[in-house]
Amino acid sequence: MNIRNFSIIAHVDHGKSTLADRLLEITGTIAKEKMQPQLLDSLALERERGITIKLAPVRLNYTLHTIPYTLNLIDTPGHVDFSYEVSRALAAVEGAVLLVDATKGIQAQTLAHGLAALEQNLTLIPVINKIDMPNADIEGTKKQLIDTYGFSEEEILLVSGKTGQGVDKLLEEIVIKIPGPKQEIEKPLRALIFDSFFDSFKGVIAQVRIVEGQTPKDQSQITFLGTKSYGHVLETGFFAPQLTLNNGLKSGDIGYIATGIKEPDLVRVGDTISTSFEADQLPGYKLVKPMVFVGLFPIDSADYFDLKEALSKFRLNDPAFSYIPEQSQALGSGFRCGFLGLLHAEVVQERLTTEFNVNLLATAPSVEYLVNGEKLDNPSELDPAFKDIKEPWVTLKIFVPQTYIGPVMELVQDKRGKFINMQHFGIQVEMSYEMPLAEMVTNFYDKLKSVSSGFASLDWEFLEFREADCVRVDFLVGGEKVDALSTIVFKQKAEGLGRRMVEKLKEVLPRQNFVVAIQAAIGGTIIARESISPFRKDVTAKLYGGDVTRKNKLLDKQKKGKKKMKMVGKIEIPQEAFLSILKS
Repeated sequence: MNIRNFSIIAHVDHGKSTLADRLLEITGTIAKEKMQPQLLDSLALERERGITIKLAPVRLNYTLHTIPYTLNLIDTPGHVDFSYEVSRALAAVEGAVLLVDATKGIQAQTLAHGLAALEQNLTLIPVINKIDMPNADIEGTKKQLIDTYGFSEEEILLVSGKTGQGVDKLLEEIVIKIPGPKQEIEKPLRALIFDSFFDSFKGVIAQVRIVEGQTPKDQSQITFLGTKSYGHVLETGFFAPQLTLNNGLKSGDIGYIATGIKEPDLVRVGDTISTSFEADQLPGYKLVKPMVFVGLFPIDSADYFDLKEALSKFRLNDPAFSYIPEQSQALGSGFRCGFLGLLHAEVVQERLTTEFNVNLLATAPSVEYLVNGEKLDNPSELDPAFKDIKEPWVTLKIFVPQTYIGPVMELVQDKRGKFINMQHFGIQVEMSYEMPLAEMVTNFYDKLKSVSSGFASLDWEFLEFREADCVRVDFLVGGEKVDALSTIVFKQKAEGLGRRMVEKLKEVLPRQNFVVAIQAAIGGTIIARESISPFRKDVTAKLYGGDVTRKNKLLDKQKKGKKKMKMVGKIEIPQEAFLSILKS
């Protein structure tokens, strides 16, 4: 078959999207006057941050030695939090372009994504990018690729995604080296859903790889083997990169099927589309386990159902995200949401706000604990009488230049990390650690970038649950517990956290007409306290002399009034205060 399905995989910021731009330009898929940088990064957030968040498929037409070929490219993200997107892209293709930045060499996700591709028996084409840069270390990067993956020097291609140098040769290698898909048109339809999104007119649009058979005629019934539901083929097409109608998809093709289904839960990523319930389901993707949990609440309680609908539609687009309803005394009705990491959580919140116009308030991120053998992801629900608590640990691989080994070791030890091993890759080293996930979700990534001058990169995987000496720290404002601020923390760090939070609360909470006590507590023990001084009217201003008892009488009267006010006064914590506390 003259079809080649391939993906571009690399560490974040190694130039995947720029290389994809050159492929689109050279193959004439996009006219030069319509080209723009990182064309496949269609989300506003991707352009703003300069990173790829969503996988993006596109069809290229290419002619080699007068033979026309159809190239289906899937561009992928490079950050560890979006590795699930990469795994789905790899399941839909036969080969991958392994891209390495000549100025940075192999980094954490280069290794992780490369090994994932090899596990799926994909054909890898090693490519060194940014060779036009003055600080490019081409020979050093070549050596890293040869030592790490066993490539020969001849098969490593040199390209510049920016200038287009070497991209022609890469296109030839893709056609020559990557095998064409098996053509099994005569079999009944079986298509793997690798992504989906919602359209208000066409219902759920499934992005698919056709493994066997071909799509039936328009309006024909199709079945979803995983959810046991029915849909109809409203239309089929491919990505150019915009949706482009065609007369049907056949075995080996990558494209989309508009299903007409209006209930998002009936179409799931990893499911199999067929024309019969008798067909065998294709192996899907391993279920991802959320690692970081955040409570999302609408700022206006009237927006609750809008948020619920937005989350349902968003989950179609991002199956690694999960949510369940949650009730908070301080914040009202909302949802407990699970994410793969902190960047994932941040990106989802921003996308919900910009794409669905929902104003959100997010609680502090937490991880899942095992308490007396049961899973718990909401700190405010932890029973003070718990007997044993286990926290999640992860294996951590940090790639960093040798110069920064000392500061990185110091940082990880401060975060309760345990050193396992160190491997050298030229001037880079890979440091392996085991570390509690709770320490990673605070501000570990930012600090790692800071101590390594931005050079460090990391990859991590869940390891196991281990016993931990943890406590729940509660925060009380005017004697009332604020459940949205409760947190589970390592016992030795509880007092420091308590002090920092009460100081922050003192800064952001508005003053009242009476003294407001802010306290951090573990069970019945107060570990930190601050007081917000009251507004005070100068009641003695009208005095112009006389005995001191007249002054004391007025001050005592004021004191009694303040005491009475405190008994009946209720402190409302404004949304702005919550936002500034939770951001910190």
